[in-house]
Amino acid sequence: MSDAYAAAGVDTEQADRGVAAIVDVLKTGRPSLSVPLPGHYASIMQLPGGLAPNVGIALATDSVGSKVIVAEQMGRFDTIGIDCVAMNVNDLICVGAEPLALLDYIAVEQAEPALLEAIGRGLAVGAAAAGVEIPGGEVCQLPEVLRGHPSPYGFDLVGSAFGIVALDKIIDGAAARPGDAMIGIPASGVHSNGLTLARQALLDEGGLALDATPQSLGGQTVGEALLEPTVIYVKAILELLRSTIDVHGLAHITGGGLLNLRRIGSGIGYSITAPLPSPPIYELIAHFGEVSPAEMWEVFNMGCGFVVMVPADQADATVALLETFHPGAAVIGKLTDQDDLIDVPGMGIRAEKGAEKLTGA
Repeated sequence: MSDAYAAAGVDTEQADRGVAAIVDVLKTGRPSLSVPLPGHYASIMQLPGGLAPNVGIALATDSVGSKVIVAEQMGRFDTIGIDCVAMNVNDLICVGAEPLALLDYIAVEQAEPALLEAIGRGLAVGAAAAGVEIPGGEVCQLPEVLRGHPSPYGFDLVGSAFGIVALDKIIDGAAARPGDAMIGIPASGVHSNGLTLARQALLDEGGLALDATPQSLGGQTVGEALLEPTVIYVKAILELLRSTIDVHGLAHITGGGLLNLRRIGSGIGYSITAPLPSPPIYELIAHFGEVSPAEMWEVFNMGCGFVVMVPADQADATVALLETFHPGAAVIGKLTDQDDLIDVPGMGIRAEKGAEKLTGA
């Protein structure tokens, strides 16, 4: 459990135990059609009865977390829908699936038309960027459950994404080998993880207002930096999968930071020797929250929102393709033969095999 994150009220170890409890209960029931992908970003189900023998349905669900609080406090609701789409479709593509549709669930304290219309605009922008449609959803009024910041503008936003993948084309990390290159794709900022810690560090401990404009943000307010929409990586990754490049692994860097890399492959380690530049908002969070470098890399994406793993001799071609969609994509390191080891040697940050958190020198 990250120390500062725990102090902010988020116990990641307890959450892991809770998820495990749910999974154990749900193992019972009808014979499973799921493709075994333990710990991966999305689920894949085969169609029953041989309807389409090589077609899998990819499924993912996620929310935007406590980023909704920043939106409420800013009174700005037109970008949070982009985050909802991004958090779901970016997980789907990690298994090699093409996202097709997303269903949204919006819980509100009060069904304020202007608020819902603004959320809808963001969802539409995100859907267009991901190439998906939103054929339906649900709006639920829960005034006894939700209280906004301020009231009555409380809301929660959750999405479930659906896609397809050929069963013999699933990207599950099994092909990842020592020596493979890791290519990082830049993040726009905090994205949709770690906002509880970010808000506590900047607003509570740092005493900054959301409309404050620290010099390091280049004219952007604190609130604008925190609300910067999550990057959608779908078009770049689908283009990569359609190319002749051998894609061995795909990782969406979300809550858990570098620990997400362990979802990909087995018997390998992950050495990050050339990290991407970190957005300036992270320096402010670390400073005001007195958060250690190791914990920052465990909670946040630190400027790298997505990682692609390919053979080393295809790294240049991969970077060239990805840069046409996301300038700044670059080789950030390589896979090693040190099982389960995560290492950022230039910063003295690492997690040994079996360790559940990053430590610093």
